[in-house]
Amino acid sequence: MTENKEVTPAKPAERFIRMKPFPFVMLVFGLVLLTAVVTFFALTVGEDKVVEVVSPQSTERDEFKKLYFVYDELQKKYLHDVDANTAIEGAINGMVDALGDPYTDYLNQEEAQRLTESISSTFEGIGAEIRESDNYIRIVSPIKNSPAEKAGLLPNDLIMAVDDESIQGLSSSEAVLLIRGEKGSEVRLKVQRGDNSEPFEVKVTRDVIPIESVYPEMVDDKVGHIRITSFAQNTYDELLEAIESLGEQGAEGFVIDVRQNPGGRLDTAKYITDLFVEKGKPIFQQTDKSGTRQITEASGGTKINVPITLLIDDGSASASEILAGAIKESTDYPIIGLKSFGKGTVQTPEELKDGSMLKLTTANWLTPKGNHIHEKGIEPDIKVDYPEYASLPFIDPAVPLKRDMISSSVEVAKKLFIAIGYDIPEVNSQFDASLQRAVEQLQREGQLEVTGELQGDTTFLLMQKVREQMTEDDPQLKKATEVLYELMNK
Repeated sequence: MTENKEVTPAKPAERFIRMKPFPFVMLVFGLVLLTAVVTFFALTVGEDKVVEVVSPQSTERDEFKKLYFVYDELQKKYLHDVDANTAIEGAINGMVDALGDPYTDYLNQEEAQRLTESISSTFEGIGAEIRESDNYIRIVSPIKNSPAEKAGLLPNDLIMAVDDESIQGLSSSEAVLLIRGEKGSEVRLKVQRGDNSEPFEVKVTRDVIPIESVYPEMVDDKVGHIRITSFAQNTYDELLEAIESLGEQGAEGFVIDVRQNPGGRLDTAKYITDLFVEKGKPIFQQTDKSGTRQITEASGGTKINVPITLLIDDGSASASEILAGAIKESTDYPIIGLKSFGKGTVQTPEELKDGSMLKLTTANWLTPKGNHIHEKGIEPDIKVDYPEYASLPFIDPAVPLKRDMISSSVEVAKKLFIAIGYDIPEVNSQFDASLQRAVEQLQREGQLEVTGELQGDTTFLLMQKVREQMTEDDPQLKKATEVLYELMNK
């Protein structure tokens, strides 16, 4: 509410100039225009200018007219409401997918967060590196001691469905969201192993997956075995600690093992490779979109001056192959195992304002001699296969195998029992007395209920025994150790 006051008219000044209205208005307009012109030149011309004048440009680009048209038509005419954010996210994903590059990806906020977790801290999931392949998701390699490894998943297994939901056509980032979950929860994966095999179901209980990436052990009193499972943020420091620890235990040489290592950070790969390459020699090369080539050479920093051998296999990818390429072409150290995976591109993450991310393939990396190993891999100097039983099909623990059954899984079970030292005189697809005796013996050894049927905990125990046998047999590690002794004795 306002208070009413009496207003007294102001008296005109005693001296004033009378002007007709029109000339007065024109004079004021001229003064304003003159002031504006002077101000414009003062602000925009000369060395002391403070404003950069840019001619107005249209923000509309011809290549996006069709996109805008479709979006508007959807909003106006589509039967149901269209969520703007969903449509835009879909358009971005469509553009990225159209490139046909399985390593270039758009990640929403949640996916971007999970990517960051996977290379810097811990996460909850099954512990397997995956990639998009042939419109499905393929396992590059399971992480050591992860639920995925314990469940028997192997490199190159195709994941067809997650909890009965087909993942055909999904990107690796989209598939990760379905596969990961809280510790203790269970996920069911439909897996195909081999081109002509029947898909089978694997149940995996999720757990906390630590990004501990270096596992050292003494093979004997002179040889240290160092398993590197990923190239994460702290891997370089972990490796130096492992080398120092094994050296104190008497190691005079090291088997460096990057089997089933899917890669990780480029900078970590560079620092680790630098440990084994003489100063000034090339570690790797990069070429960008313009064709510019950049060569990264070894520094004069910390060096490991004892003999090494390197172990690789078909699960060794990306950063693992940078190390392998440098060892092969810039050192005299031998590589043992199987041909590597073959990933010769570099991805650069770009975080967007809303927390989402573009993971773009921005360069090719080449070996020191300029070889591009993408989709080719790196051949070992000495090829050594895994034991035959290491690539046998998975036995589904949910499907009981019992006496007199005839099944391909029975034949697999017999081969696995033979591998761990049980007496099975005849390998065929019939569940006979010899297999029943083996199952009963295994159940007694594992303090399980003796039923003579292979299912559930008995199947898991069998797979555990097989993994232990593979570790004990490990012909690749044995060969790498043998070759290392030859180097140490020169």
